[in-house]
Amino acid sequence: MDIRQLTPAHSVSPQIEPEDVPALAEAGFASIICNRPDSEVPPGLQSADLRKAAEAAGLQFFDNPITHQTMSPEKVEAQVAAIAGAGPSLAYCASGTRCTVVWMLGAAPSTPPDELIETAARAGYNLEQLRPQLEALHRG
Repeated sequence: MDIRQLTPAHSVSPQIEPEDVPALAEAGFASIICNRPDSEVPPGLQSADLRKAAEAAGLQFFDNPITHQTMSPEKVEAQVAAIAGAGPSLAYCASGTRCTVVWMLGAAPSTPPDELIETAARAGYNLEQLRPQLEALHRG
């Protein structure tokens, strides 16, 4: 697994497998957020498979599939709510980029764009191109 921490309570990752879930529970995660649509993954990696593994390990599971085209304000709000109410959380998609983008958009109203971009960069995601959108969302 390639877990990348964004905040003390939220991390992102490329695709995980059901077999990874017990280790996530042991690492202290309380929830898993799936940001990957089932249409992108083969059987065995569908959200239902990960939900079953998460629940068996005592973790909460949130299904919030997104693409860059479907990253609506409603999807961002759902992600914010999942992160806020879940204890230490791990969101996954194909590479972790979408998870990072949706986290940045959700945090943008209260977090300066520079801080969000630097956090993403420390996690290995160069998302400077989001600066105009983050600035528009930031409420200072």
